[in-house]
Amino acid sequence: MGEFLEKTLVVTEIEARKIRHDPKQLFTRAAQPIVWLGVFGQVFSRFEAIPTGEFSYLDYLTPGIVGQSLLFLTIFSGLIILSERDLGLLQKLLVSPTPRLSLVIGKGVGNTLRTLVQSFIIYALAIPLGVTLNWNPLALIGVVITILLATVLFSTFSLLVVCIGKTQEGFLGIAQFLTLPLFFTSNAIYPLEMMPPWLQAFALINPLTYTIDALRGLMLVGEANSYPLLLNWGILLGVIVILGALGRWQYPTLVN
Repeated sequence: MGEFLEKTLVVTEIEARKIRHDPKQLFTRAAQPIVWLGVFGQVFSRFEAIPTGEFSYLDYLTPGIVGQSLLFLTIFSGLIILSERDLGLLQKLLVSPTPRLSLVIGKGVGNTLRTLVQSFIIYALAIPLGVTLNWNPLALIGVVITILLATVLFSTFSLLVVCIGKTQEGFLGIAQFLTLPLFFTSNAIYPLEMMPPWLQAFALINPLTYTIDALRGLMLVGEANSYPLLLNWGILLGVIVILGALGRWQYPTLVN
């Protein structure tokens, strides 16, 4: 177990170095959440057409945009894996004594650093927009844990998409096909109760739904979540275990 954790931290540190060498990517990728909050959120909050209970629409939307940001950022992280394969780095990692599961989890944890910076930018934007955020230290720690779990989950999912797509074109085609359905069949921009029953069924098997529900309960002041926090975390952890096992099995197929 100790060796597994050590190897996982080594892979995480490698991913962190990539961010240090190209920090501007963190800010250029923040354009999309800024548009969603600053434009979409501002416009739709005037209509008052979406029932959000005691919360303003901007309050309700902000955790959803954090979830959207980490989804879009991590699901396309597979492009980095394809680049490593083409440079021959992936082959070296696979023949090293590093456990394959450490490679899968380490890359996911490394991506968490990117999503945490994105989330910080969204927090900074939400303040002048008047969003009422929960600054309780325990709540903030809970937000970090949720982001970590969700990032590892969707990074591992991205790895599986890479194993299926094999090429950059194949990967992008599948990733783009899946990203918007995952986003719009979640509770990111409207409550599940507004969806028709058949769409609610998809939302309930969508891990992004439980990610955003946990974020909403932690980021806002009041009863904003629909499910208990531990249930949300448990579902995310369960999906990580399943995807991690599949990723460990599929990873070597990238170099075959």
